[in-house]
Amino acid sequence: MIITEILSRNARVYSDETALIEREPAKDKRTAITWKKFDDMANRFANALIAKGVKKGDKVIHLMMNCLEWLPAYFGILRTGAWAVPLNFRFTADDIRYCAEIAEAKAMIFGEEFVDRVNAIKEDLSSIKDFVFVGPADSKPDYAEPFETFLKTGSSGDPDIPINLMDEAALYFTSGTTGTPKPILLTHRNLEFSCIVENRHHNQTHEDNFLCIPPLYHTGAKMHWFGNFMVGAKAVILKGVKPEWILEAVSEEKATIVWLLVPWAQDILIAIERGDVKLEDYQLDQWRLMHIGAQPVPPSLIKNWKKVFPDHDYDTNYGLSETTGPGCVHLGIENIHKVGAIGVPGFDWECKIVDADLNEVSKGEPGELMVKGPCVMREYYKNPEATKDTIIGGWLLTGDMARFDEDGFIWLVDRKKDVIISGGENIFPVEIEDFLMENRKIQDAAVIGIPNERLGEIVTAIIKVKPGDEMTEEEFFKFCEGLPRYKRPRKVYFGDVPRNPTGKIEKPKLRKKFAGMTESFKI
Repeated sequence: MIITEILSRNARVYSDETALIEREPAKDKRTAITWKKFDDMANRFANALIAKGVKKGDKVIHLMMNCLEWLPAYFGILRTGAWAVPLNFRFTADDIRYCAEIAEAKAMIFGEEFVDRVNAIKEDLSSIKDFVFVGPADSKPDYAEPFETFLKTGSSGDPDIPINLMDEAALYFTSGTTGTPKPILLTHRNLEFSCIVENRHHNQTHEDNFLCIPPLYHTGAKMHWFGNFMVGAKAVILKGVKPEWILEAVSEEKATIVWLLVPWAQDILIAIERGDVKLEDYQLDQWRLMHIGAQPVPPSLIKNWKKVFPDHDYDTNYGLSETTGPGCVHLGIENIHKVGAIGVPGFDWECKIVDADLNEVSKGEPGELMVKGPCVMREYYKNPEATKDTIIGGWLLTGDMARFDEDGFIWLVDRKKDVIISGGENIFPVEIEDFLMENRKIQDAAVIGIPNERLGEIVTAIIKVKPGDEMTEEEFFKFCEGLPRYKRPRKVYFGDVPRNPTGKIEKPKLRKKFAGMTESFKI
């Protein structure tokens, strides 16, 4: 079923039931819409775009922070037959210009947070004829039309644009942290199957309530919500990540499923440990599933989580924007004994691990993970060479190093580009980061390689210590004696670990920051 048809069905079957709730704790604000309202907004946005000349195959830039209008606008774009082009909210004005030019976008919807960036490049966006603004009237640029006014120009009837499963649906750009953002072309088939995979993995029913915190522009958050969407179950969009705000939302909205990033889960545990929040103040019995994706998950985090929330099911999910988000590999709620692994091939997915010549390696040996399934992207848009290098015989090279264990579970070793080569040894930072996170004083850790004349690279750790604790270099290096000698960090820096909006450690930033440092290091 086309994903826009799922919305139509939900509006028919669950018309007056709540579909989406927006919570903004900082402003003590809560807003909700029904499935019928969601559907009407999507239709009105679609018809208004069509009236402006947007047609099937055109592209519409979608640049907004999480809000109640986000998903209706996204589905409205899809209903025109145009491609939705959601952009990372951290993109600079230059990034936005680049993406708009690659897409040859015809229209843009953007939020108040992006006014300055859009203003700076507006004259360069020659292909964009219409700008729609979501935000307060006093922040609206003269060239943009208010969202509510724009909606009123479109009817609430289905625009009835013929769409089939193999039609192009969306253009997602990679985060840009490692260079120029690459455009990933997804089809309606990709989006539809993402709904099926998520629901199959986490068994959502109409009674579930999904708490959505990560940014919707990313395939991760939205595609996890798809499991609820598939069965007409409600969702809460939470604007804010403070532990008390998350627990309040779970308690007051009766959320049953929460997808967290590693830092947020750590923050919740720390807040409980310090007494900043007290679990008895919240109604949490209905919370059945906590799952984490988007980055490697320290096993120590889940062990500590299960001590506090012993009745929670847990799952971790692995995926890429190139695989329409999470689901090509998942641990499975029945496999808690394998915490640390990313899991097994997801529903209707295949996986293999290969060497540099694309030959499968033996169990236990590290190699590059390849995946194959219905959610593999069509291509890197306008980049046939990158597509050819990445999709080989229907298999997608992920760029991630992994290994199979004796039971057939996949363990993520590291990003191929993040492997440290020191003294001729391949060292995988994730293994060291997992070890460091076992230290009760460490809140977050990143491990990178920085150039060294004698060894090629040396292992370097960036450590964030928990609030209220202290750690000396001597104490840190003493703890690291638990690692094999060649894996031990030779340098350590104490400070924040930068992560992108989906929780991934921004290692290019760290390498750029610390590669020029020349302090003495530990041998």
